[in-house]
This record gives sequence, C-alpha cells and structure tokens, in this order.
Amino acid sequence: MENIGLWVTILIVVFVLGSIVGLRVSPREKALGILRDKARKIGLHPRLIAAPEWTKIPKASENRASMVAYYSVLIPQAQLPLMRARVEQQQLEVVQGDDKFNHLPITLAGIYAIDMQANCVGIYWDEQSDLKATQLEQMKAFLLSLAEL
Repeated sequence: MENIGLWVTILIVVFVLGSIVGLRVSPREKALGILRDKARKIGLHPRLIAAPEWTKIPKASENRASMVAYYSVLIPQAQLPLMRARVEQQQLEVVQGDDKFNHLPITLAGIYAIDMQANCVGIYWDEQSDLKATQLEQMKAFLLSLAEL
C-alpha cells in the first residue's frame, strides 16, 4: 500500500516537470522572435508566407508549399513596376519585369528571391542564415536602393 502512494507521487512529479519543460521556448524560436522584433523596429515588415511557385523554393511536400520568411518595406509615395527575380549564384535573375535588375549582385546571405510591386519591395529569405540580425540594416538599405533604380 505504501508503494502505491510513492509511485503516484513520482508520476505526478514527473508529469508536472514534463509539462514545465515542454513550455520552455527553444533558443531558435527565441532568436527568431528577437530577429523579427528588430526588423519591425527599423521599418521592415516580416511575415511567413507560402513560397510562391516562381521562387523555385522546394516544397515541404508534394501537395504543400514551404513557408518562407518575407521581409518587405513599404514606400508610401512610390509607384514601382512589377518585378520578380530569383537569386542564382549571388545574382538576380529576373523572372518577370524590367531586365535592368538582371545580374545585379546580391551580397546578403540567405536570399531566395526579391519582388517589387506598387509601393512595396520585399525579400524572400532564409532567416536561419542570420539569427543574430546582423544584416537587417543592409537588407533595408538594399530594398530601398532597388526601389530607386
């Protein structure tokens, strides 16, 4: 009889400790949260979206697109032309739009593609390549320079 009470107590303690450990935020998720918060503070708009077909980002499964980070900057008074370009060998390869962006060198790490439309310029990128947010300022400056071309 005494052993049953001990085992019940041990099970309750293990269950409670397991629940507490399960609630902890992983270091990766915490770093992503800090990265996205820094991006918002400097005027970038981060979000996760389904990877568009034209970016050629591998699908998560045969029937489901991968989710990819899309960081954009809004330029209220701009009237930008539609442009979509993939990054291949650290250069832009225009898929749709003006060829003046073709072969433009990309120095930022983890960039998959760039798009421009109306008053918004955005980057599809792998957030894992910069969890410490070292290139956010460069990213914003690059996006704004693309809008001025």
